Amino acid sequence: MALQSISRDALFTKRVLASLRYVTLLLLLSLLMVPSVTADDPHVKAAPQKSGTEVTLMGVYFRDPNLGWAVGSSGTILKTTDGGQKWKKQTSGTPAQLTGVLFVDDKRGWVIGANGTIRHTADGGATWKAQTVDTVVPIYGISFVSAQEGWVVGGNGTILHTTDGGAHWADQSSSTTAALYAVQFLTPQRGTAVGAVGTVLATEDGGTTWVAQETQGSVTLFDVYFSDPMTGWVVGNAGAMFQTTDGGSRWIDRTLPCSRTCTRLTDLLRIRFTDPKTGWIVGERGMAYHTADSGFTWEEQGTLASVSLFGLSFPNTLHGWASGEKGTIVHLKIGK
Repeated sequence: MALQSISRDALFTKRVLASLRYVTLLLLLSLLMVPSVTADDPHVKAAPQKSGTEVTLMGVYFRDPNLGWAVGSSGTILKTTDGGQKWKKQTSGTPAQLTGVLFVDDKRGWVIGANGTIRHTADGGATWKAQTVDTVVPIYGISFVSAQEGWVVGGNGTILHTTDGGAHWADQSSSTTAALYAVQFLTPQRGTAVGAVGTVLATEDGGTTWVAQETQGSVTLFDVYFSDPMTGWVVGNAGAMFQTTDGGSRWIDRTLPCSRTCTRLTDLLRIRFTDPKTGWIVGERGMAYHTADSGFTWEEQGTLASVSLFGLSFPNTLHGWASGEKGTIVHLKIGK
């Protein structure tokens, strides 16, 4: 009887150990399947705001966490003075689709859009006046380095430059017919423009000459953002992303792979950095991505909305806004 008791005890012990090993294995597997989250990942609260419109809002710009504008189809211009709790429509004076908006202070700003549309305000948007340009191509991108000097880019390789706040716009030769969708100048001399068929153009003389840079890709590039003169990013369709750390002499392919939850690669439409390490991307189907290590890794943040997002603006490190289809405006409140 004693031997039988020992045998039963040994068998029971073996079964318990086997069960513990199985449970341990399951726990390890479950840990591996959980997406990694680092201490640097912010807590993001995405709050939809009521825009009062159903049109596609292609651009959004905030001067500070209270004062902002959003623009879109049918000449729509919206303004908020309370961080988006209330959005009020402004009279744009045009039925054109508006693709972008930029302000250099609380009063002076520009909107751009289809049919060569450039309109300017000197009173915070209470009134908007047309600025004359010698083109009817759509204007997609805008960048100003002061209240007087700026650039816009658009269809057929169009680049226009002003030194008097837009009273006069002069054509600059891009040597391309590709549509240009975005432009950024960090100084009056140094700028970058991007567009269709992998086009990246750079200038170091204020646009007197534009030089093509090689990305080794033919994807459509929708946006460009430099966090400093040497470090920049361009993003585009099908997850396309390229990074430079030498001012654009060499672009490194950082294209985002398809995650476990996606069925096809996401078009990346806007990229912004709030400091040298912290960056954000929004794109089609409301997808968003975040980096806390200068873009060496990007964490998928899920969907901010059920529609594609075309506009993105961060007035500081704690608040951001995205805009898109069906009048969508999303407020991003960021905290640790």
